[in-house]
Amino acid sequence: MNKKVLVAFAASVLSAGMSAQSVYPGQHHGKMKIETVAPVSVASFDLKDVRLLPSRFRDNMLRDSAWMVSLDVNRLLHSFRTNAGVFAGREGGYMTVKKLGGWESLDCELRGHTTGHLLSAFGLMYAATGSEIFKLKGDSLVNGLEEVQKALKGGYLSAYPEELIHRNMQGKGVWAPWYTLHKLFSGLIDQYLYADNRTALEVVTRMGDWAYNKLKPLSEETRRLMIRNEFGGVNESFYNLYAITGEERYQWLAEYFYHNDVIDPLKEQRDDLGTKHTNTFIPKVLAEARHYELTQNETSRKLSEYFWHAMIDHHTYAPGCSSDKEHFFDPKKFSQHLTGYTGETCCTYNMLKLSRHLFCWTGDSSIADYYERALYNHILGQQDPETGMVAYFLPLLSGSHKLYSTKENSFWCCVGSGFENHAKYGEAIYYHNDQGIYVNLFIPSQVNWREKGLTLSQETNFPANETTQLSIRVDKPVRTTVYLRYPSWSQNVKVLVNGKKVSIQQKPGTYIAITREWKDGDRIAATYPMRIQLEATPDNPQKAALLYGPLVLAGERGTEGMQASAPFSNPALYNDYYTYNYQVPASLSTSLKIDMKHPERALKRVGEELLFTTGQGDVIRPLYDLHRQRYVVYWDLTTE
Repeated sequence: MNKKVLVAFAASVLSAGMSAQSVYPGQHHGKMKIETVAPVSVASFDLKDVRLLPSRFRDNMLRDSAWMVSLDVNRLLHSFRTNAGVFAGREGGYMTVKKLGGWESLDCELRGHTTGHLLSAFGLMYAATGSEIFKLKGDSLVNGLEEVQKALKGGYLSAYPEELIHRNMQGKGVWAPWYTLHKLFSGLIDQYLYADNRTALEVVTRMGDWAYNKLKPLSEETRRLMIRNEFGGVNESFYNLYAITGEERYQWLAEYFYHNDVIDPLKEQRDDLGTKHTNTFIPKVLAEARHYELTQNETSRKLSEYFWHAMIDHHTYAPGCSSDKEHFFDPKKFSQHLTGYTGETCCTYNMLKLSRHLFCWTGDSSIADYYERALYNHILGQQDPETGMVAYFLPLLSGSHKLYSTKENSFWCCVGSGFENHAKYGEAIYYHNDQGIYVNLFIPSQVNWREKGLTLSQETNFPANETTQLSIRVDKPVRTTVYLRYPSWSQNVKVLVNGKKVSIQQKPGTYIAITREWKDGDRIAATYPMRIQLEATPDNPQKAALLYGPLVLAGERGTEGMQASAPFSNPALYNDYYTYNYQVPASLSTSLKIDMKHPERALKRVGEELLFTTGQGDVIRPLYDLHRQRYVVYWDLTTE
């Protein structure tokens, strides 16, 4: 999207009112009959109470907004209407409805999943901006789906026939029908929570009743056979539906999708991941996290925390992403898995969700450290700044490049989660509890803490600049604590309150607590020094990534050998994102001469941008800024 269109769209999006709710502890007051009973350390703000200010994050959000709005509702509903027999068009309807391609093709068994993601994304975007256009688009989708559900009868709702469910029950080959239904369950729930759409709640409860009636009579043998097929996080959705309605049959459904083969080893704290499909795995743990919040089941809490730490400690690359060709691998062979198919975006999307749950329970700064790293290095850089298209993988093969979706002929899972990713940047910047407000991320934004009558605004050019400025507005003085995250990547942080230096006793990896009576116009300035560090692969200390603070740096390697349709996927090829040949030039340099004890000596920062050069002629910048060209993330180190 060109700059003029972006500016015009920004004006329309950011000028409207606000509404909606969210889904983590501390949110959706008045919409949950079953509240969180597990103890929590901090609570989330509603997304409607946070607004992004001008930054790279808001630019991404606006590009995402424009793409979402450009997708015609009738095209998104076409496969549903065709399945239900409520659409009639001459010669296939090509005169009236242009078909969507890729994973939304009429013969793709995942068709309809994007509509589910967009239900969520329209709700998120409505909460994040308050713009009525997202409310209207979501309402139109919900109304169309309600028409389809009535025609299909019995509560079933999908873009494919119910026969796909029957095939799944029989153990026959079929591509993930419950996975696709999960997107619809989740999207309709989000329409209710974020956009207050009661019709969406009625539609999704009828879907839940259909599922209960369908599955209740089945044998245990059939259950185990059926859930061997990928089902996404449909059990998390059933837990959320149970929380909203209080109806125990939805809790039964959530527990029905408990996957013994996957979750039982985690109960025993066994990292028994092997080569399992990573993004099939993570949503099942998310369901356990919700189970803990709603029941205080300690087993669910412990296995969720164990899994998170196992992922971060053993299965995560420097940018915060995981998986190679969508699967786990032996971490003892880590350096052998720096391929063109690392870092499926959906995995990071789900790990960030799990991180938010765990942070609410513990308030642990290390969780916020991971969230920041994955958000900047993977999610922020997933989107092509020129077109708004998104990447399926974050390839870490030296000399590879990001491969983007196409506007109407991809619709991969990572496109669906991508619509959501760039709509909800505001959700994890701030948290609160009875003691005070937590500033976790240094992103230009404003939060309205309604209970305290306090508005906090954050202005910063982080990470190009090390300082963030916070200003406070209150109608009357408020005594509370502002908790500033002290990242593990920084040292010697300097904090000023109204221009006066604050004595800091805390260490990196904690929070700097400033307690006082805050008055209107009070200001905080926090400076977080950043430094160059190396992060080597566990099995090869000579293969390492460069980090500057939380940012993974990458070396530019130009466009030599990049052939059309690069950097975009070719819709004419089958699954080319999964088989893509990067045509890496044989002469491409991957080595970096460096002093292992003082890696900062190898790089020289140029100007005020985050741009570095090396003595051997490399141009190095943040990975999130590397687009439409080859790059190197993991270097072959040579010592001076």
